Amino acid sequence: MIKVRSVALEDAKYLVEIYKPYVEETAITFDYSVPSIYEFEEKIAKIIQNYPFLVAEENSKILGYAYAGEFYPKDAYKWTAEITIYLAKEARGKGVGETLYSNLERELLNREIYHLTSCIAYPDEGSISFHEKRGFRKVAHFEKVGYKFDRWWDVVWYQKDIGDKGKSYKKSVL
Repeated sequence: MIKVRSVALEDAKYLVEIYKPYVEETAITFDYSVPSIYEFEEKIAKIIQNYPFLVAEENSKILGYAYAGEFYPKDAYKWTAEITIYLAKEARGKGVGETLYSNLERELLNREIYHLTSCIAYPDEGSISFHEKRGFRKVAHFEKVGYKFDRWWDVVWYQKDIGDKGKSYKKSVL
């Protein structure tokens, strides 16, 4: 059974291993180099100050992670977050991403974040399909804005509204 919990700094070494093939083999991330465990610990520490960062595990093995971050550094955007997800290769297509996103959405709603965005390298049909099935809609397409593997990549932005400011939402826990 898949268990979702909040990240711990000690998870960084496992999360780096999940992230590594995305950096080295894909344009899903535009990072050119794999972060060190220390760099990833710093990233975790910064994110959890203001946003949820969740991991999914089964039999004590981490299968993936998802987190939210600041959409844009202006007060008027504090009800909007950018979300990110990465899964271990063996976890794809097994409901891990769905479970992570469902829990992340609930946590964000509890924190009064009502609008979610996701930036996707284009074309990444798997990620686009995943987000559309989760109720996200395409809201922007930027051409040739990322350069990796000796070519230019487009990005598309997807958005999902999960609530509305001023309404009351029941708090829940993981």
